[in-house]
Amino acid sequence: MKSWPVQDAKARFSEFLETCLAEGPQLVTRRGAEAAVLVSIDQWRRLQEQARPSLKALLLAEDARTEFKVPARGRAKRRPPIAED
Repeated sequence: MKSWPVQDAKARFSEFLETCLAEGPQLVTRRGAEAAVLVSIDQWRRLQEQARPSLKALLLAEDARTEFKVPARGRAKRRPPIAED
């Protein structure tokens, strides 16, 4: 993976993009530190498909996510009200 300082990536963006499409992901650095990666849309989509489920998908899933069992909504027994003296 080729590394591009941010100022070079900005100044030569067409070349930066063409290199990404021809050779694969390109690393962008800012002040010598890794900052970002440019990837092709096809690779981005593959990465998204392989990613973990989203928080929304996890929360809406039917399967348990922990060993702690939570009763289905509306089926939990309620505590009786506390009597006041």
